[in-house]
Amino acid sequence: MALYRYVKAVKLRPVKRSFVVSFVLMGVGGLLVLWVAWPIISFSLFSEGFLSKTVSPVADASVLVKAPQVFSPVAFAADAGGVVDYTNANVWFPTSPQKKVVALVNSYTISIPSLRIKNAQVQIGGDDLSKSLIHYGGTSLPGEFGNTVIFGHSSLPQLFNPNNYKTIFSELPSMKTGDTFSIYYDGISYTYSVFDLVVVDPTDLSVLEQKYDDSYVTLVTCVPPGTYWKRLNVHARLKKV
Repeated sequence: MALYRYVKAVKLRPVKRSFVVSFVLMGVGGLLVLWVAWPIISFSLFSEGFLSKTVSPVADASVLVKAPQVFSPVAFAADAGGVVDYTNANVWFPTSPQKKVVALVNSYTISIPSLRIKNAQVQIGGDDLSKSLIHYGGTSLPGEFGNTVIFGHSSLPQLFNPNNYKTIFSELPSMKTGDTFSIYYDGISYTYSVFDLVVVDPTDLSVLEQKYDDSYVTLVTCVPPGTYWKRLNVHARLKKV
Protein backbone atom coordinates (compact mmCIF):
# COMPACT_ATOMS: atom_id res chain seq x y z
CA MET A 1 0.00 0.00 0.00
CA ALA A 2 1.53 3.33 -1.08
CA LEU A 3 1.82 6.12 1.44
CA TYR A 4 1.36 9.72 0.36
CA ARG A 5 1.99 13.00 2.15
CA TYR A 6 0.73 16.32 0.92
CA VAL A 7 2.97 19.35 1.49
CA LYS A 8 1.55 22.82 1.10
CA ALA A 9 3.51 24.76 -1.48
CA VAL A 10 5.12 27.96 -0.33
CA LYS A 11 3.79 30.87 -2.31
CA LEU A 12 6.58 33.12 -3.49
CA ARG A 13 5.76 36.78 -3.56
CA PRO A 14 6.67 38.30 -6.90
CA VAL A 15 9.07 41.19 -6.75
CA LYS A 16 7.24 44.26 -7.81
CA ARG A 17 8.70 45.70 -10.97
CA SER A 18 8.09 49.25 -9.79
CA PHE A 19 10.32 48.61 -6.75
CA VAL A 20 13.18 47.37 -8.94
CA VAL A 21 12.85 50.34 -11.29
CA SER A 22 12.82 52.78 -8.38
CA PHE A 23 15.90 51.16 -6.85
CA VAL A 24 17.79 51.35 -10.16
CA LEU A 25 16.79 54.99 -10.72
CA MET A 26 17.89 55.90 -7.19
CA GLY A 27 21.26 54.25 -7.81
CA VAL A 28 21.73 56.04 -11.12
CA GLY A 29 20.73 59.34 -9.54
CA GLY A 30 23.22 58.85 -6.72
CA LEU A 31 26.01 58.11 -9.18
CA LEU A 32 25.17 61.23 -11.19
CA VAL A 33 25.26 63.38 -8.05
CA LEU A 34 28.64 61.89 -7.12
CA TRP A 35 29.89 62.41 -10.69
CA VAL A 36 29.01 66.10 -10.51
CA ALA A 37 30.10 66.68 -6.91
CA TRP A 38 33.41 64.78 -6.91
CA PRO A 39 35.47 67.45 -8.77
CA ILE A 40 34.27 70.05 -6.26
CA ILE A 41 34.93 67.81 -3.26
CA SER A 42 38.35 66.67 -4.48
CA PHE A 43 39.45 70.23 -5.28
CA SER A 44 38.35 71.46 -1.86
CA LEU A 45 40.10 68.58 -0.07
CA PHE A 46 43.32 68.23 -2.02
CA SER A 47 43.98 71.46 -3.93
CA GLU A 48 42.40 74.58 -2.49
CA GLY A 49 44.19 74.49 0.87
CA PHE A 50 47.61 74.20 -0.77
CA LEU A 51 46.99 76.78 -3.47
CA SER A 52 45.54 79.32 -1.03
CA LYS A 53 48.82 79.33 0.89
CA THR A 54 50.93 80.42 -2.06
CA VAL A 55 52.03 84.01 -2.50
CA SER A 56 51.05 86.22 -5.40
CA PRO A 57 53.95 87.54 -7.52
CA VAL A 58 52.54 91.07 -7.30
CA ALA A 59 52.80 91.42 -3.52
CA ASP A 60 55.47 94.12 -3.48
CA ALA A 61 53.44 97.25 -2.82
CA SER A 62 56.39 99.54 -3.62
CA VAL A 63 56.15 98.82 -7.34
CA LEU A 64 52.42 98.25 -7.75
CA VAL A 65 49.89 100.30 -9.63
CA LYS A 66 46.52 99.40 -8.16
CA ALA A 67 43.30 99.26 -10.14
CA PRO A 68 40.77 101.96 -9.19
CA GLN A 69 37.80 101.06 -7.00
CA VAL A 70 34.50 102.25 -8.44
CA PHE A 71 30.84 101.47 -7.98
CA SER A 72 29.37 98.96 -10.41
CA PRO A 73 25.65 98.26 -10.97
CA VAL A 74 26.61 94.69 -11.86
CA ALA A 75 28.17 94.15 -8.44
CA PHE A 76 25.15 95.73 -6.76
CA ALA A 77 22.79 93.40 -8.66
CA ALA A 78 24.87 90.37 -7.68
CA ASP A 79 24.83 91.37 -4.00
CA ALA A 80 21.08 91.84 -4.23
CA GLY A 81 20.63 88.28 -5.42
CA GLY A 82 20.37 88.98 -9.13
CA VAL A 83 21.39 86.44 -11.75
CA VAL A 84 24.88 87.06 -13.09
CA ASP A 85 25.97 85.84 -16.52
CA TYR A 86 29.59 84.77 -16.15
CA THR A 87 30.08 84.44 -19.89
CA ASN A 88 30.09 88.25 -19.83
CA ALA A 89 33.66 89.25 -19.04
CA ASN A 90 32.59 92.55 -17.50
CA VAL A 91 31.01 90.90 -14.44
CA TRP A 92 34.16 89.13 -13.27
CA PHE A 93 35.68 92.20 -11.64
CA PRO A 94 32.63 94.45 -11.37
CA THR A 95 34.26 96.95 -9.00
CA SER A 96 37.12 97.48 -11.44
CA PRO A 97 35.69 97.60 -14.98
CA GLN A 98 38.08 96.80 -17.78
CA LYS A 99 39.23 99.53 -20.10
CA LYS A 100 38.26 99.44 -23.74
CA VAL A 101 41.52 99.31 -25.65
CA VAL A 102 41.76 100.67 -29.19
CA ALA A 103 44.74 99.11 -30.96
CA LEU A 104 45.77 97.93 -34.40
CA VAL A 105 46.15 94.42 -32.98
CA ASN A 106 43.13 93.62 -30.80
CA SER A 107 43.55 89.86 -30.50
CA TYR A 108 46.18 87.13 -30.29
CA THR A 109 46.48 83.40 -29.66
CA ILE A 110 47.64 81.26 -26.75
CA SER A 111 48.74 77.62 -26.70
CA ILE A 112 48.98 75.58 -23.47
CA PRO A 113 50.37 72.10 -24.24
CA SER A 114 49.65 70.63 -20.81
CA LEU A 115 45.94 71.45 -21.28
CA ARG A 116 45.86 70.47 -24.97
CA ILE A 117 44.92 74.05 -25.85
CA LYS A 118 46.27 75.10 -29.24
CA ASN A 119 46.00 78.57 -30.77
CA ALA A 120 43.05 79.63 -28.65
CA GLN A 121 41.80 83.11 -29.49
CA VAL A 122 42.31 85.89 -26.92
CA GLN A 123 40.30 89.08 -27.39
CA ILE A 124 41.75 92.26 -25.88
CA GLY A 125 39.05 94.05 -23.89
CA GLY A 126 36.42 91.62 -25.15
CA ASP A 127 33.09 90.79 -23.54
CA ASP A 128 31.96 87.31 -24.55
CA LEU A 129 33.75 84.39 -22.86
CA SER A 130 31.70 81.90 -24.87
CA LYS A 131 33.53 83.03 -28.02
CA SER A 132 37.11 83.58 -26.85
CA LEU A 133 39.42 84.01 -23.90
CA ILE A 134 39.54 87.60 -22.69
CA HIS A 135 42.56 89.81 -22.14
CA TYR A 136 41.39 92.16 -19.42
CA GLY A 137 41.44 95.64 -20.91
CA GLY A 138 43.95 97.94 -19.26
CA THR A 139 46.47 95.26 -18.25
CA SER A 140 49.84 95.00 -19.99
CA LEU A 141 50.16 93.53 -23.46
CA PRO A 142 52.14 90.30 -24.04
CA GLY A 143 55.89 90.86 -24.07
CA GLU A 144 55.64 94.18 -22.22
CA PHE A 145 56.73 94.82 -18.66
CA GLY A 146 53.77 94.37 -16.38
CA ASN A 147 51.08 91.77 -15.88
CA THR A 148 48.91 90.47 -18.73
CA VAL A 149 45.63 89.14 -17.32
CA ILE A 150 43.80 86.49 -19.36
CA PHE A 151 40.69 84.84 -18.07
CA GLY A 152 38.39 82.17 -19.40
CA HIS A 153 35.31 80.16 -18.59
CA SER A 154 35.37 76.77 -16.92
CA SER A 155 32.95 73.96 -16.17
CA LEU A 156 33.11 70.45 -14.72
CA PRO A 157 36.36 68.72 -15.79
CA GLN A 158 34.29 65.89 -17.28
CA LEU A 159 32.96 68.39 -19.84
CA PHE A 160 36.37 69.82 -20.73
CA ASN A 161 36.86 70.53 -24.41
CA PRO A 162 39.94 72.59 -25.38
CA ASN A 163 38.06 73.87 -28.43
CA ASN A 164 35.00 75.04 -26.49
CA TYR A 165 35.44 78.44 -24.86
CA LYS A 166 32.75 77.66 -22.27
CA THR A 167 34.91 74.83 -20.88
CA ILE A 168 38.40 75.78 -22.08
CA PHE A 169 39.87 76.52 -18.62
CA SER A 170 38.19 73.60 -16.81
CA GLU A 171 41.57 71.86 -16.42
CA LEU A 172 43.49 74.98 -15.38
CA PRO A 173 43.81 73.72 -11.75
CA SER A 174 45.89 70.79 -13.06
CA MET A 175 48.72 73.10 -14.16
CA LYS A 176 51.96 72.92 -12.17
CA THR A 177 54.93 75.16 -11.58
CA GLY A 178 57.36 74.74 -14.43
CA ASP A 179 54.64 74.24 -17.06
CA THR A 180 55.11 76.45 -20.09
CA PHE A 181 52.77 78.03 -22.59
CA SER A 182 53.19 80.36 -25.54
CA ILE A 183 51.48 83.51 -26.76
CA TYR A 184 51.65 84.65 -30.38
CA TYR A 185 51.07 88.40 -30.48
CA ASP A 186 51.71 90.85 -33.30
CA GLY A 187 53.96 88.46 -35.20
CA ILE A 188 56.10 87.49 -32.20
CA SER A 189 55.93 84.32 -30.10
CA TYR A 190 56.46 84.65 -26.33
CA THR A 191 57.02 81.69 -24.00
CA TYR A 192 56.01 81.89 -20.34
CA SER A 193 56.78 79.56 -17.43
CA VAL A 194 54.37 79.01 -14.52
CA PHE A 195 55.86 79.76 -11.11
CA ASP A 196 52.86 80.17 -8.80
CA LEU A 197 49.19 79.22 -8.41
CA VAL A 198 46.92 80.90 -5.89
CA VAL A 199 43.21 80.70 -4.99
CA VAL A 200 41.58 83.99 -3.99
CA ASP A 201 38.12 85.38 -3.31
CA PRO A 202 36.15 86.79 -6.27
CA THR A 203 36.47 90.26 -4.74
CA ASP A 204 40.28 90.10 -4.65
CA LEU A 205 41.60 92.54 -7.26
CA SER A 206 45.31 91.88 -6.68
CA VAL A 207 45.45 90.04 -10.00
CA LEU A 208 44.93 93.35 -11.81
CA GLU A 209 47.89 95.01 -10.11
CA GLN A 210 50.92 95.72 -12.24
CA LYS A 211 54.55 94.92 -11.37
CA TYR A 212 57.06 96.29 -13.86
CA ASP A 213 60.24 94.41 -12.99
CA ASP A 214 59.46 91.72 -15.59
CA SER A 215 56.85 90.51 -18.09
CA TYR A 216 54.11 88.42 -16.43
CA VAL A 217 50.95 86.63 -17.51
CA THR A 218 48.19 85.58 -15.13
CA LEU A 219 45.58 83.04 -16.24
CA VAL A 220 42.30 83.29 -14.31
CA THR A 221 39.24 81.05 -13.97
CA CYS A 222 36.60 80.05 -11.42
CA VAL A 223 37.10 77.25 -8.88
CA PRO A 224 36.17 74.74 -7.56
CA PRO A 225 35.37 73.34 -11.02
CA GLY A 226 31.77 73.98 -12.00
CA THR A 227 31.28 76.76 -9.42
CA TYR A 228 31.88 80.50 -9.11
CA TRP A 229 32.94 80.46 -5.45
CA LYS A 230 36.64 81.32 -5.84
CA ARG A 231 39.19 82.42 -8.44
CA LEU A 232 42.31 80.54 -9.45
CA ASN A 233 45.21 82.75 -10.58
CA VAL A 234 48.01 80.97 -12.43
CA HIS A 235 51.07 83.23 -12.53
CA ALA A 236 53.74 82.89 -15.20
CA ARG A 237 56.89 84.78 -16.14
CA LEU A 238 58.41 85.40 -19.58
CA LYS A 239 61.23 82.98 -20.34
CA LYS A 240 64.44 84.66 -21.36
CA VAL A 241 65.86 83.66 -24.73
